[in-house]
Amino acid sequence: MLNISFRFSALASIALLFLMLQAQAAALDLVLSGGRVVDPETGLDAIRNIGIKGNRIEAVSTEPLQGRQHIDVTGLVVSPGFIDMHAHGQNILSGRVQAFDGVTTALELESGSFPVSAYYAEREKEGRPINYGASVNWLAVRISTLLKTDASADANWFGHAMTLQGWQHSIASEAQLQQMLAKVDQGLDEGGLGVGFLTGYAPGSGKKEYHRISQLAAKRQVPTFTHARFLSMLEPGSSFEAIQEIVAVAASTGVQAHIVHLNSISLRDIDLIADMVQSAQQRGVRLSTEAYPYGAGATSIGAAMFRGPDWRQRTGGLTAESFVANGKRLNETEFKQLQDNKPDTEIVVHFLELADQRDQKLIEKSLLMPGGVIASDGGDWLLDNQPIAQHTWPLPAKAFNHPRSAGTFTRFIRQYALLDNKLSLAEAIAKVSLKPAQLLEQSVPQMKYKGRIQVGSDADIVVFSAEELADQASYEQPAQLSKGMKYVLVNGEILIRNEQLDTTKLPGKAVRNQIK
Repeated sequence: MLNISFRFSALASIALLFLMLQAQAAALDLVLSGGRVVDPETGLDAIRNIGIKGNRIEAVSTEPLQGRQHIDVTGLVVSPGFIDMHAHGQNILSGRVQAFDGVTTALELESGSFPVSAYYAEREKEGRPINYGASVNWLAVRISTLLKTDASADANWFGHAMTLQGWQHSIASEAQLQQMLAKVDQGLDEGGLGVGFLTGYAPGSGKKEYHRISQLAAKRQVPTFTHARFLSMLEPGSSFEAIQEIVAVAASTGVQAHIVHLNSISLRDIDLIADMVQSAQQRGVRLSTEAYPYGAGATSIGAAMFRGPDWRQRTGGLTAESFVANGKRLNETEFKQLQDNKPDTEIVVHFLELADQRDQKLIEKSLLMPGGVIASDGGDWLLDNQPIAQHTWPLPAKAFNHPRSAGTFTRFIRQYALLDNKLSLAEAIAKVSLKPAQLLEQSVPQMKYKGRIQVGSDADIVVFSAEELADQASYEQPAQLSKGMKYVLVNGEILIRNEQLDTTKLPGKAVRNQIK
C-alpha cells in the first residue's frame, strides 16, 4: 500500500511539473537560451536564459525556459539595446541602419523638434523600426518667434529656416522671450524630453534667454541638451567660455545640463574643459557629457561657426580641405561657392585626425569621461545630395552620410572594450545603454525600463558576437552596415534575425516626457 501511494505521489509530481512547463511555455513568447547576459546595473555577466512575454522581459534564469519560440544564443553576448541620445536621423531608413549598430532607441535631443505634437503624430502614423523621441527645439522656437512665422516639425522646414537671416545674432525683447517660454512650455506639455539648445548656430542670442529657458526646464524637471555657443580655441568667444556658460547656468538654476559632442566642440582644449566639467560635477552641479569615436563632425557648410574673418584660427587652423561634401574633399573655390550659393549643403568636417596619437588621446579623453555616454550625432542618408526615400532597403551603396550614422556603437565597444581593454565589456555596454537611461529616467519614467536585462524591463535587446562585432562604415564608403549583431529585438519583436532585417516590422514606440 505504501509503495502504491509513493508511486502515485511521484506520478502526480511529474504531472504537475509537466503542467507547469506547459503553462510556462504558453506564458512566454520567446526564449533566448545559453547566452552571456550582461546587465550593467546589477553587475550580472554570466550564462543565463531570457524569457520574453509581449514587450517585457519575464524571466532571467539559470534554469531552462520554454516558450512559443526558442533561439539558442550560446556563445553570443546578450545586452540591453543601445540608446542614442543624439540621433538626427529620425526616419525609417536611418533607424534600420542604426539597428545594425545595436541601437533600439534613437532620441533627437540636441536639436529636438517643434511643434512636438506633430513630431510624435507623424512617427506614430508611419511607424518606426526603433524607439524614438525628441526634446523641444529651442532654435525652431526662436526662429518662429523672431521671424513671426509658424514652425514646422518637418526637417525640410528647419533646414530652410536655418538659411534665413535675422535670428542668429539678435537679442530677444521681453515680449519675444515670453512667447518663447510659452512655446517651450507647450512643447514639454506635448511630451518633449527636455529642451534642445543649438546655441552654436545662434551665437549672438542672449545669455539671459539661455538662462531663463533653462530656469523653465529646471522648474519642469527636465534636462537641457546644449550645443555650446562657440567653436574656438581663441578668446574671447572660445569653446572653454561656451562650456563655462553651460556650467554656470546648471549651477545657478539647478537644471540637469547635458553637453553634447564634447569631443568636437572642445577641439584641442579637451583636457582643460574636461577638468572644468569634472570639478563642477564633484561639487554637485548636474552636468553630463557625450562623445562619439571619430575625429570629424557633420553639419551644414553655412553654419555660423565657419564664418567671420578669423574662423580658421578659431577652429585650430581648418582649411577648405578639412571639409568633405558629396564624398570628396573641397578646395577653396568649391568651399566658397557652396557657402555663398548652397549654405545648407551637408558636409563632414575633420577637426581631429585619428592617425595623430595626440588627437587620438583627446578623443579618448572625451569618450571615457566618468559618467559620460556615447552618442552618434548621426543624420539621415543622402544620395546625390538629396534625401533617400525612407522605405528604401537595402541602403544604396553610394548613399552619403557621416560613418557615425552607421557605426558609432559597434566601433566604440570593439575598440575600447574588445581590443584595447580600456573598459570591461560591461562598462562599455553601460555607456551605451544604462547610463543614457539613467540620465533621462527622472523626467521620463519609461527610461527606468530600458538599458537593463532584468525582469520587468522592456525587451529591447541586442545579441552579438564579440568576435565578429565591428563597424564597417568609413568616410570614403559610409554606406556600410555594422556587422556582428545577430539579433536585435525592439519591444519584444525580432527586427534583425541572423543579421537579416525584417522589413515588415516597425516595432518602435514613442518615448515621452510624462511630467506636467
